[in-house]
Amino acid sequence: MQSFRRLARRLLAAAFLLGAGIGTLSAADLPSTIEQVKPSVVGIGTYQETRQPRAQVRGTGFVVADGRHVITNHHVLPDQLNKERREFLAVLIPAEGPKAQVRPARPVAKDEAHDLALLRVEGKPLPALRLTGSGSVREGQDIAFIGFPIGAALGLFPATHRGIVAAVAPVVMPARSGKQLKPSLIRRMRDPYDIYQLDATAYPGNSGSPLFDPGSGKVLGVINMVFVKEGRESALERPSGITYAIPIGFARDLLSGQNLRP
Repeated sequence: MQSFRRLARRLLAAAFLLGAGIGTLSAADLPSTIEQVKPSVVGIGTYQETRQPRAQVRGTGFVVADGRHVITNHHVLPDQLNKERREFLAVLIPAEGPKAQVRPARPVAKDEAHDLALLRVEGKPLPALRLTGSGSVREGQDIAFIGFPIGAALGLFPATHRGIVAAVAPVVMPARSGKQLKPSLIRRMRDPYDIYQLDATAYPGNSGSPLFDPGSGKVLGVINMVFVKEGRESALERPSGITYAIPIGFARDLLSGQNLRP
């Protein structure tokens, strides 16, 4: 009987240690994963040679597929460009030193319903991130995201935030009254889908940042700081500070439409 009890205690101890190891795996791997993910994270903005500053960062994006394409939020793209002054859409690649590499880009696919855009970037291929499959995100799992929370105000240096998936929730909340109904809210109510609510803090410049698994580096979603808040928090007088992300499945659809592998 005593030998059985000793065996049971050993099994319980081993199970505890195994569970502890699983719980800390992503935290231990995060520094290595950041090194893996950072080269694929870029700034999205405009460039004009005759203005100061020449480059204006509007958000974040990340490289996918063949290394010549970038995913970002649709609202990050400028409404129009000053072609008379040779302003162009640009992908800004962080580099050692004060200057970033600037490459022209153009939209090749847009999904305004999910606030996503796919850009084609000129030049040599860049390191691309891997995307997860659909239905792979669970509430409570560890996440991280990398982007440019305040644009290039302090230089083009990507910052990492980490947290968990706090909830998987509808993209839009029902309006409390008819006065709160806007055309954009009505459109989203007709085609509802789930988004990820996070307990980590993002900022406007993080729009388009990759939400990724800290252990594998695979992309789970796309950080969104404008589009989702309008639907979920339209009834609030003050911003909540909650961060949201669009599931990566919609970005996979954009790639498939261009015959690109995720």
